Amino acid sequence: MAETATIPLTLEDIEQLSRAVFASNGCDEPNTDALVRTVVTAERDGSASHGLFRVPGYIASLRSGKVNGRARPTIDNALAAVIKVHGDNGYAPLAIERGVPVLAEAAKKLGIAVMTITHSYHFAAMWPEVEALAAEDLIGLACVSSKPYVAPAGGSEALFGTNPISFAWPRPGKMPVVVDMATAAMAHGEIQLAAREGEAVPLGAGLDASGNDTTDPREILQGVLLPFGGYKGSAIALMVELLAGGAVGDHFGFESQAADNNDGGPSVGGEFIMAISPELVAGSGWAEHCEAFFQRYDAIEGARLPGLRRHDNRKSNEPRHINAELVERIRDLRR
Repeated sequence: MAETATIPLTLEDIEQLSRAVFASNGCDEPNTDALVRTVVTAERDGSASHGLFRVPGYIASLRSGKVNGRARPTIDNALAAVIKVHGDNGYAPLAIERGVPVLAEAAKKLGIAVMTITHSYHFAAMWPEVEALAAEDLIGLACVSSKPYVAPAGGSEALFGTNPISFAWPRPGKMPVVVDMATAAMAHGEIQLAAREGEAVPLGAGLDASGNDTTDPREILQGVLLPFGGYKGSAIALMVELLAGGAVGDHFGFESQAADNNDGGPSVGGEFIMAISPELVAGSGWAEHCEAFFQRYDAIEGARLPGLRRHDNRKSNEPRHINAELVERIRDLRR
């Protein structure tokens, strides 16, 4: 297989390119700023499937009129421990940036608080929202649903989205522990990247259109993904579907699919975010207590805390090597 051609882009290059594309396709300044931060953060941390790779989808949904590029999210916190964010049919990053500080303030006062985001389009990685909470010495948990790509364990018909879940544990003075994972065996974006690069995926990632096991990502894109860990991953995907759909009061995955125009961009849906204050729940000394646990963890040969790869990647100011065809495609989207 021939090596894929890439173009080196600095983070500043990535920012300028994505800003020009969003601004010229109907995004106003607040929405453009939030989207640019989302794209640059993903590329900075080495998450190619959630950075520039997503830009054509963002632009498609702007051009189709599905997503409001001038959205003004509104916040209702009439209930002290429940923050409700209405996304105004815009992309999720601005709604998240507006809502998380309100959520953090509530959790610091009450010990625990939840935030719901509705009427929004989520297309990004999920560690930024929980890391923002960890930066406030709060535990963060978030999950979001999408159009169905994943079959429940034992089935061959998609019902769940990839239903990612993210979690951050604060470590004062250190980088937090961050988990961000799809409940599918592989994220849909990773399957798409593998198909683009002509690479096989592990057996168990998905089924073809006839319900047969396959390692061909192109066949999986015509069939279904599978949950990780069989029935256990399927149960977690079910939990996410209920939290991000039922508890939030927004679409379940199959409802998002029915409402979508299939323009290639994100589907409408909800997000559930919880913040917990370990200071109020566990009491003073929680950080020292947990550091003793992390020391035991790190002492195990071969063990590696989740999120370290992303944190290591963000230390580098070297150019990121981006698929050349993708870069040209994005440049052509500028008006």
